[in-house]
Amino acid sequence: MYRIYIVEDDRGIAEGIASCLRNWGMEGRTASDFRNIMAEIGEYEPHLILMDITLPYMGGYHWCREIRKTSSVPIIFISSAADNMNIIMAIDMGADDFIAKPFDQSVLISKVSALLRRTYDFNQAAFTLQAGGAVLNTNNNTLTYNGETVELARNEYRILLTLMQNKGKVVSREKLMEALWETDCYVDDNTLTVNVGRLRKTLESVGLKNLVRTRFGVGYILEE
Repeated sequence: MYRIYIVEDDRGIAEGIASCLRNWGMEGRTASDFRNIMAEIGEYEPHLILMDITLPYMGGYHWCREIRKTSSVPIIFISSAADNMNIIMAIDMGADDFIAKPFDQSVLISKVSALLRRTYDFNQAAFTLQAGGAVLNTNNNTLTYNGETVELARNEYRILLTLMQNKGKVVSREKLMEALWETDCYVDDNTLTVNVGRLRKTLESVGLKNLVRTRFGVGYILEE
């Protein structure tokens, strides 16, 4: 049973989410000590975290940064502050998705289920892909180049995987968005640009420059 940790200070919303998750065969636990979120995460070991932005003591962005220092657990922000800037900031902090309040429970369950499926079911069939001398390991989301290995963030991995699977071909922005979120219905186009930029910085950190090239107005291509 998947464990979902809910960091939401509105008890009514938090309990409603937990109840909804239970109805769909998942376990939902709400945060009880907003000063010690990291301790509760360490004790509960959730498969996915739902995080509000505005919280007592420290905000959701702070906790997302702290989580990303030690864990790649999927994080979905849930917030009424759903303007483009907050969505971009959330993704840039390391979140995997964003749901605007108020939201339909079916949308919440759909996004949670899709992210769990991509994270935990997909990796069971492990293999490696190569391009430009780099090796992508799908078992542990790592990239190795010239003897140096770097761990990719989840969205960086999904983008690079899709590009490697279509090596030498232009991949449209829409296809990459589908690879990240399965549907672009709830995603602002700017979030893809942010994630591609983060991937490029990671690739450059191990000496891979210009591996991912932009085809303006069309999408991206991986060139060796």
